[in-house]
This record gives sequence, C-alpha cells and structure tokens, in this order.
Amino acid sequence: MTTILQLMAEFFKTGLFSVGGGLATLPFLYEMSSRHPDWFSHADIADMIAISESTPGAIGINMSTYAGFHVAGVPGGILASLALAAPCVIIILIIARFLKRFRESRLVEGAFYGLRPASLAMISAAGLNVFKITMIHLETLSGGLNLGAFFEWKALILGVLIFFGIRKLKWNPIIFIAISAAVGIIFQF
Repeated sequence: MTTILQLMAEFFKTGLFSVGGGLATLPFLYEMSSRHPDWFSHADIADMIAISESTPGAIGINMSTYAGFHVAGVPGGILASLALAAPCVIIILIIARFLKRFRESRLVEGAFYGLRPASLAMISAAGLNVFKITMIHLETLSGGLNLGAFFEWKALILGVLIFFGIRKLKWNPIIFIAISAAVGIIFQF
C-alpha cells in the first residue's frame, strides 16, 4: 500500500473513532507515530498541537493537514484532511436522515451517555501526553529525583499563568496564543 493510501486509511480510522472532537484525535496520532515513526515523532505532535491551536479552524483538521503535509506534501495534507472529515460527514448524513428515530431511541441515548466519559478520558490522556512532552524531562529520573532538572520550569510557569488567565480574565483565546508565542520567542523555550 502506498504511503498516501496508508495515510488516508489511518486518518479515516482516526476520524471514525475520535469521538469528542479534535483533541480526541491525539491518542490516534500517538499510536500512528509509534507504528509509522518515519512519518512523525511524538515530539512532532507537540508542534502539531501548537500550530493547530494557533491557526484558524478545527484542531483535528488542522493536525491532519499538518501531519499529512509532513508525510506527503500538499497532496498528503489535503487527503489526510479529507479522510479525517469523511466519516463525520457520512455519519451526520445518516443521522440527519433518521434524526427523529435516533432522538427517541433509548439505545442511542445510552450510547451517548457512555461516549461522554470515553471522550473525556481520551482528551485527558492526550492532555497528559502533551504535558509530559512539554513540561517534564522523564530521562532525568535515571539519575535520581532532581526537581530542578525534572520540570521544564519556564514552560510550566507559562502554562499555569495562561491556565489561570483563561479562567479568570475571560479574554479572547487569540490574546493568550499571542502572549504565549511572544513569551516563547523572548525566552527561547
């Protein structure tokens, strides 16, 4: 199977099973990176997230475009994005056709009840992976627990400040993205 077809199959599967939105694609991207290390690394995923969060559009589509472009250029970016979106479009068209019956179904209601915590778990797991890549240095544990070397302190402090800024100030997220980029440039994270 050619790389483009593999890429499309991987992103179609990701689009089919990443229930919960764009961040729910992260566990699939980590798995994809493990199976296809020549495509992109786990560290590359952190860059994908940063770029995808700071550009307009849905994060899942942005990440698929970035990953596809990284693997196979412009055609890879376009086809990975289409493959990620295709299952959603197909499922929504089917649901729209039978909306009344689905809305009143106890089975569908029960399925959505179960999918909500699954979505939360997938997004949380992805968030922990991003935290691990961005905020800590696990390799320092082999030499004993040295907190000074274990944490990426500047990134941790920036993350905490941005988190509380978002919660308390209620500014537009674009402001926090710009602040983060400026701080990163100034302090050379």
